[in-house]
Amino acid sequence: MRGRSVSPVFVGREEELAALSESFGEAKKGLVTAVLLGGEAGVGKTRLVQRFADQRAADGAHVLFGGCVELSTEGLAYAPFTAALRQLVREQGPAAVTGLLPDGAERDLARLLPEFGEPNGDGETDTGRARLFEQFLTLLERLADSRPTILVIEDIHWADRSSRDLIAFLSRNLHAPQVMMVMTYRSDDLHRQHPLRPVLAELGRVNGVHRLDLPRLSRDEVAQQMTAILGKASEYGAVDQVYERSEGIPLFVEALLECGVDCTFPESMQDLILGTVERLPEETQRVLRVAAAGGNRVGHALLAAVSGLSDVELESALRPAIARNVLQIADNRAYVFRHSLIREAVHDELLPGEHQRLHARFAEEISKDRGLVPPGRAAVELAHHWYGARDDRWALISAWEAAQKSFKAYAYTEAVQLLERVLMLWVRVPDAAGLIGADHTAVLERASEAANAGGDVDRGLKFVKAALAQLDEAEEPERVAQLIKRKAAFRNSKNQTGVIDDLRHALQLVSQDSPDRAEVVMTLSRHLMLRGQIEEADGLIAEGLRLARQYGDRCLEGDLLMNQALGHSLNGETEKTIALNEQAARIGREERSPRLITRALGNNIDALLDMGREDEALRLAEDGYGIAKQYGRLRGSGLFIANNWAESLEVLGRWDEAIEIVESALSHGPVLRHRLALLRVHADIAMARGELQLVEALLAEIGVFKDHQEEFVQDLVNNARLRIGWRLATGEPAAALDEAERVLARFRQPSKAMLGWRLLALLRVVCDAAQDAEPARTDAVRRHAAEVAAELTVIGPVVEAYRLSYSGDFDAAAAAWERLRRPHNRAKALLRAAGHAAAGGDREGAATRLKAALPLAQALRAAPLVADIEALSRRVGGLQPGQEPSELLTPRELEVLRLVTLGRTNRDIATELFISAKTVSVHVSNILAKLGVTTRGEAAAAAHRLSLLSS
Repeated sequence: MRGRSVSPVFVGREEELAALSESFGEAKKGLVTAVLLGGEAGVGKTRLVQRFADQRAADGAHVLFGGCVELSTEGLAYAPFTAALRQLVREQGPAAVTGLLPDGAERDLARLLPEFGEPNGDGETDTGRARLFEQFLTLLERLADSRPTILVIEDIHWADRSSRDLIAFLSRNLHAPQVMMVMTYRSDDLHRQHPLRPVLAELGRVNGVHRLDLPRLSRDEVAQQMTAILGKASEYGAVDQVYERSEGIPLFVEALLECGVDCTFPESMQDLILGTVERLPEETQRVLRVAAAGGNRVGHALLAAVSGLSDVELESALRPAIARNVLQIADNRAYVFRHSLIREAVHDELLPGEHQRLHARFAEEISKDRGLVPPGRAAVELAHHWYGARDDRWALISAWEAAQKSFKAYAYTEAVQLLERVLMLWVRVPDAAGLIGADHTAVLERASEAANAGGDVDRGLKFVKAALAQLDEAEEPERVAQLIKRKAAFRNSKNQTGVIDDLRHALQLVSQDSPDRAEVVMTLSRHLMLRGQIEEADGLIAEGLRLARQYGDRCLEGDLLMNQALGHSLNGETEKTIALNEQAARIGREERSPRLITRALGNNIDALLDMGREDEALRLAEDGYGIAKQYGRLRGSGLFIANNWAESLEVLGRWDEAIEIVESALSHGPVLRHRLALLRVHADIAMARGELQLVEALLAEIGVFKDHQEEFVQDLVNNARLRIGWRLATGEPAAALDEAERVLARFRQPSKAMLGWRLLALLRVVCDAAQDAEPARTDAVRRHAAEVAAELTVIGPVVEAYRLSYSGDFDAAAAAWERLRRPHNRAKALLRAAGHAAAGGDREGAATRLKAALPLAQALRAAPLVADIEALSRRVGGLQPGQEPSELLTPRELEVLRLVTLGRTNRDIATELFISAKTVSVHVSNILAKLGVTTRGEAAAAAHRLSLLSS
């Protein structure tokens, strides 16, 4: 049974093709971003994807291909994306591709392809990778503007860490119409610890990502495959035998037909696959073994050099392998194994000595002529082959070089792995430092830098500590200072204490008049400002500005100006804040520093919000978000801007829009600090709407109840505010008073509208709620709050509105909130004003205020506020002639009374009102006393008699 080894007819897979086509149809509407196609090795994933791509290309779609290779685990970062980019450049030219990108973006892509010129040299390692991700996203979106675009990435089970991260990023964020990714992977290769497993789990939760599993062929489909290969129908018994032996895997069907269905059945499928190879001429087999050591794809010139054959001899040796479809000819005079399983089977047959010799030969030839491999791959190929050759000396040298190349390409995780190899080989190689021009500590420093840039905090901290252990600060103070500064950054990322102490230590080590000192001053002053230590920070900033200007470091000057602006912001001096941020933004534009520009924009959105200039804040947020995306800084400054955008929408009562911004921003995988800020905005809205189950989940994720001391003023105040709000929402005013005491004990007096004055206004609510139960403690809190208020400045309409709410002038506060167009704050102030009017006997005035408040609360769907307004309305409407308003019940007591009249127990009431049974008991005792009754039944009767529960 001999014939073609591959079916010329596409067999089966109609359902899977239809599913891919359906997903593409949804992608054209912007509803699907990616399809993950899983299946066993040899089951036909590549054939299916190629068929789908051919069909879509015939319909006018633009299909880009990229594949992962096993070498990726050695540090060949972004291999599939580089391949797709190279295809695009080959089709359209670098100038046309550059024209699709934001200004200057090609300099980031130049780190992957030399056709784009000189790479960006801004040195922003912390944001470089994020920018690169944004450029790929933008490129795909722009390509899809003109015609449908499909990016095919094969074998993502071999993807390097950087490629996996980019795949996840694109899958979450690629929502433009007419573009889709299709990715294949071996499902049978995914062992428990496989690095792709968590990525697949994450993507499985992303809207718009579809999973598709490719099954084995059925018996009838195997029969169709056999007929197509052999050119005639097979007998029933032969089909049955092939189907049973191959188990429906197309590659194994081909191998069985190649050796003949009656041949002795091998012990393993690897032996079956090798059967095809072993029937080739001996010289062909030898060259295939050489090619297998080079990877799944090897260039003609490189294979000729390593094998020692001339062009004619190599072509003669390979012609039988190509004829039997073991090898295929690819572009740029390269050879590719038809299936990776064939390459793996051949490679596994190499003897240990043969394996080492072949890797050494590849390394030697690439060392002589780096043009033998595609641009940008030589360093990593050399690291791979010298390590495979067990040549410690050259493995160390090549790993160090490859690490620098990986660093340059923003492949920080791969750089860390290569640097760890250098450290591992260090003791085996004499004069290692001389060979690479760096001592052991320098390797640790570089590894810590790569880990920092890649977000691997734990590993980076280990590298820093190891480096510090090798240095003497008396001999190399500046070097130690830089490491301590990095250690502080790692600690800050983990929300650990000791950051300020570390930075002060670093400051003591650097020279008094040096650029290094200016850098440390900038970092330390920012952390001091964030902790509310404004006076000390201001002194350092003055010194830092002098040094920055002395050494001509304008970007550092811009950073210091924004640190200074932060202090003015905390002091409530918003005009000064805006002026300094604008000055920093001008420097950013002059120095072409997107980081400065976007940071300044984000800060000014916050300042405008504090000034009550919400319309300007919204415009700046929308523009700033677009600018951040244009500069490739969406996941950094862009998400900081998104948070301020959401806060602007939240205070204006546009809550649904705010939640959309929050959820969109969270989908981009923000850093921890940005994530927590976004979650706080969502928690505020959920709290106001009474969505207590959601609030509880959000507060748990934020960690507001964890036993730790917040160091940043913003975290301290906002987390305290959320804790207090939670206690009030769950009917625990005494616990809310506890929180008030704690936050006042640590208060650092920010006059910032959204921090200090907002908190004081909330403390007034706490004291009013807890006054009856805890009069002494409440009075103490009021006195302490008054002392704090006396120290705060009152600048701007937002601060004034909060001050009026805090001081109890609720009518004036309501008017102020109306001018500021903040409906939730206005409705709350109207409710408080109505309560005071009712307490003074002005039922009509109370009713008028409540009538104005109710539609505001209803429009916001602020259920607790609606309930309180309605409860007070019932109380006002239930007043009897001669009855003093002070004898009436509070809104919470009315809620408890209503449930008492329904015959509920204290436990039932506690469950329904989300309060403790003990709190219910206190409420019931107060109700009985106020109504002058002794039993629950008498209380129910009095409620009906006095119309306390009338609607």
